[in-house]
Amino acid sequence: MSSAPRTQARLAAELIGTAALLATVVGSGIMADQLAGGNVAVALLANTLATAFMLYVLISTLGPVSGAHFNPVVSVMAFKDGALSAGLLAGFVAMQVAGGVLGVWLAHAMFELPVLQLGVKPRTGLGQWIAEATATAGLILTIRLFVRFKPAQVAAGVACYIGAAYWFTASTSFANPAVTIARSLTPTFAGIAPADAPGFILAQCAGALVGYALASTVMAEKQ
Repeated sequence: MSSAPRTQARLAAELIGTAALLATVVGSGIMADQLAGGNVAVALLANTLATAFMLYVLISTLGPVSGAHFNPVVSVMAFKDGALSAGLLAGFVAMQVAGGVLGVWLAHAMFELPVLQLGVKPRTGLGQWIAEATATAGLILTIRLFVRFKPAQVAAGVACYIGAAYWFTASTSFANPAVTIARSLTPTFAGIAPADAPGFILAQCAGALVGYALASTVMAEKQ
């Protein structure tokens, strides 16, 4: 495949994949909230399983096309590793944010909710920020180590990590600036108030740097 069509395919994969991920996160949250009868633990479990399953599918199918980043900090780390050019990095981030927003709107449309809405759920405070930094550090660490040592199992590794992080982090592990932006546009189970999104994103960026450094340390020891 020549350069231009290949670039278009990679950008399309990031748009489609991020849209599908957010449709799953938000849509399963709406469905779980409707069916769980007010039991938040059951709703969160359903939301977790749907997200983890979809991540496995998306990374397995779209990974060979774009790397299946679906996350600006993952793309930035790939850029740092020399796996992504500056121009393609900008395109990936744009597609991830646009895809995330489209995925939220699709979830709203499927459940016959107003498409254009804003989040209302407060998610702020030191504990939430530490949780997001931890979740993102762990995600970057997981991705880099699986890519290096178990490349055939990246999809399973990331899906399992996110499934676990939904439960061991106080924030339920957004771990993704594009996801955070998109989830600020829904008042449903998975949403976040727009005013709280910048704190999450800053924590995610800090966590990504920590995870990158930890992975580099571990990989250096294995050389």
